[in-house]
Amino acid sequence: MPDFSPIYVLISCIPLECLQWRFMQQALFALFLLAPMASVLGVEVINFRMAFFSDAIGHSAFAGVALGLLLAVPPRLSMPLFGLLVGIAIVAVRRKSALSADTVIGIVFSAVVAFGLAVVSRAGGAARDMQRFLYGDILTITETELAFLCLLFVFLAVFQLWGYNRLLLVALNPVMARAHGVRVALWQYLFAALLALVVMFSVWAVGVLLVTALLIVPAATARNLARSAGGMFWWSLLVGITSAFVGLVLSAQDWLRTSSGATIILTACCWFAASLVVAGKRRQRS
Repeated sequence: MPDFSPIYVLISCIPLECLQWRFMQQALFALFLLAPMASVLGVEVINFRMAFFSDAIGHSAFAGVALGLLLAVPPRLSMPLFGLLVGIAIVAVRRKSALSADTVIGIVFSAVVAFGLAVVSRAGGAARDMQRFLYGDILTITETELAFLCLLFVFLAVFQLWGYNRLLLVALNPVMARAHGVRVALWQYLFAALLALVVMFSVWAVGVLLVTALLIVPAATARNLARSAGGMFWWSLLVGITSAFVGLVLSAQDWLRTSSGATIILTACCWFAASLVVAGKRRQRS
């Protein structure tokens, strides 16, 4: 198990009382790993018009938790595994059928939500266990989960550096990508798998109800503020990271005491509102 003590010491140097507690340090560290991943993938989700896909993956967390409760498997394990399965299944059905992407995603979305509700309705005590996954609870993250997040962060960074142009070509024109020697199926499956894993971990931070917003809001804000594709990535990172930090700190204040996930998303929405003003003034000048 990696030793994260130096990171906790560094976080404790921030002159805020709430960040002197270990569970808050772990939560902030997790958010500093999750927010950049969600922000980068959010840009691609918007550019590739896959918001509905991420929403379906997010809601599959509900069924993954229900399945874990049914099989006596820890929900923290069953949730990402089931989400990974759903993401790959959506890509597989899209590739093997003549149905539109929205139709396939809609069917899978309906199936996983209905399955989760069926399990919860059968198991009387399951509803209480499901509540924390609906609203998110980043404060309960463990060091084992942090270690996995670090691995996922490294893998996603390598994936983006190596494959962004290939993935963009696949999204724009799969036939042309295939003609240029790009293995279309491989890249589609890899992107779906990574997106599913990031979404599943994001559920811990903001919950099933708000997980899509964690991807979409920073990226949409970045589109309003950026003047180039590269700028959109950097703006999305800035909005995602600052929203995570400010939202977590505000939620811990005695005068507020709100859910950390909801406060993070509200902070990101404030960024978006400000970006609308900036974009409006820019259009007036042009």
